[in-house]
Amino acid sequence: MVLRHLPGDEADEQARYLEADIAGLRVAALYLPNGNPVETEKYPYKLGWMSRLLGRAATLLAEDRPFLLGGDYNICPTDADLYDPVGWRDDALVRPESRAAFRRLLNLGLTEAFHALHPTATHAYSFWDYQAGAWQRDNGLRIDHLLLSPALADRLEACEIDKEPRGWERASDHTPVWCRLREVA
Repeated sequence: MVLRHLPGDEADEQARYLEADIAGLRVAALYLPNGNPVETEKYPYKLGWMSRLLGRAATLLAEDRPFLLGGDYNICPTDADLYDPVGWRDDALVRPESRAAFRRLLNLGLTEAFHALHPTATHAYSFWDYQAGAWQRDNGLRIDHLLLSPALADRLEACEIDKEPRGWERASDHTPVWCRLREVA
């Protein structure tokens, strides 16, 4: 284990970030704060956490190491990433500030693996709430993302959302998002 928390706020005791070296890669698993309700301290915490993640990504890029930042970002980057953009417009997952913070990560030079290979995908969701038959009605959100450093983006062969597990009995409200990377010669 390299890191057990996101640097930048030693007082933050929430378990949201793990970073490790695996097979020559630096891999970080994260759970980005949801940020709701936005009129509480939860939304500024979300944006502050995203700022710290941006700093960590910049550090990893400066170290010139291949890395992946993957997990539940609690961000729908575009309106195509949720079933009802109008109904969700005031939610922390789609607020302009949240989306701008996500774009700042991408603007560092990171590649969002699924979008890179499926730029026009629709109904490509990774999360369906347990309520109101969201799974059965395909009322989903794409909030789980794999962000790749430039060195890994060059090796990206495939990335998919595996919806099958979400249909299982007692399934998680999230379903796996995976990518395959070409081996280094």
